[in-house]
Amino acid sequence: MSKVRSLSLTSRIMIGMVLGVIVGFIFQAILAGEDDFLIPLGLFSLPIKAFFVDGIFHIGGQIFIASLKMLVVPLVFVSLVCGTCSLSDPKTLGRLGGKSILLYLVTTAIAITVAITLALLFNPGEGINLPSDATYSAKEAPTLAQVIIGMFPTNPIDAMANGNMLQVIVFALLFGVAMALSGKAGKRVASVFEDLNTVILKLVTLLMNIAPYGVFFLMAKLFTTIDFKLIKSLALYFSIVMLALFIHGLVNYSILLKVLTGLNPITFLKKMKNACLFAFSTSSSSATMPITLETATKKLGAQNSVASFTVPLGATINMDGTAIMQGVATVFIAQVFSVDLTISDYLMVILTATLASVGTAGVPGVGLIMLAMVLNQVGLPVEGIAIIIGVDRLLDMTRTAVNVTGDCMVTCVVAKSEGQFDEKVFNDPDAAKDLEDYHKSIK
Repeated sequence: MSKVRSLSLTSRIMIGMVLGVIVGFIFQAILAGEDDFLIPLGLFSLPIKAFFVDGIFHIGGQIFIASLKMLVVPLVFVSLVCGTCSLSDPKTLGRLGGKSILLYLVTTAIAITVAITLALLFNPGEGINLPSDATYSAKEAPTLAQVIIGMFPTNPIDAMANGNMLQVIVFALLFGVAMALSGKAGKRVASVFEDLNTVILKLVTLLMNIAPYGVFFLMAKLFTTIDFKLIKSLALYFSIVMLALFIHGLVNYSILLKVLTGLNPITFLKKMKNACLFAFSTSSSSATMPITLETATKKLGAQNSVASFTVPLGATINMDGTAIMQGVATVFIAQVFSVDLTISDYLMVILTATLASVGTAGVPGVGLIMLAMVLNQVGLPVEGIAIIIGVDRLLDMTRTAVNVTGDCMVTCVVAKSEGQFDEKVFNDPDAAKDLEDYHKSIK
């Protein structure tokens, strides 16, 4: 037990993930397609699925997710207010926003271009027939006017309660600017927010200790219930999306980081391990945000004044992983329905998906809504989405890890360009080791 406690947080999360997958496989083999399996225990029987899968695993996993999501709104609001009020020049905020949004849009365009290229190269949709009962009803995507209007909250408290991150970000920016312009009163309030920020980050550190258990529960339930037969039947589509995600996450981001900052991509990727593991297990950029922000500031060396802006913004609008799915899915569905798309159609797909990554931010089911928009734009049947829904769960986990990596890459680039980056922290392999030691000490 003492050896387990001495392991780093990353190692313990990996152990929890592997054990969860193994347990999930075992339970799926025991159930073998049955509704449940009863274990006789004297006077009564213990139902495996009801007690473990839908009971312990489900409850444990949801507690883990809830504990992370609990921190998102206070962490984003407080850290963003602290970062904004520390900017002495209001023009700096405009530069941060412009650079961040431009980089997020560029990486999204690159992602979907790579995805479409790979899909056209391997032709994943050839020979697959759409099931006659396949249907999918897409929610209506908001118009551009609705998106712009919806960014500004009429009730900031309501925006925080509903987790509307774009509105929270806008209110935090305005509040921080107002504090910076309020003289002594603003400084007094700023000191309170700095203390709040310290407390919230300490709470993040405390909650990280349940991560290995939460990851175990999530993996155990997923691999007990996932339909591997469906994945096998769509193996080529699945493989192409995964290949595109790995190319974008490991190659494209590394090239952009090296070209734009001169930083070592290997060092960057090594320090992303924790954040990527959390993103993979939770399938939520928002739920992973506390870890992403900690990674960007404590391990990569970006100043909080930049990271507190770029990370929440990226978790809201950065959809590189989703864009990759859309690119492959568009080619896949076009081939399934024997529809020939022209070069102009593919260019329209790239443009639509890139702009939609901002336009549909914060909408539930955003990935499928965006895909429905793209399919409608090039005249493909939206019903084709029904084919890929079944295998989307595992892909969603991986593309969330890619999105989080993109958030931190853009944060490093913007921070470096603003002179708000500490290369000593970035190059220090023991950066944030005190956090790991703290994790172990309270384990």
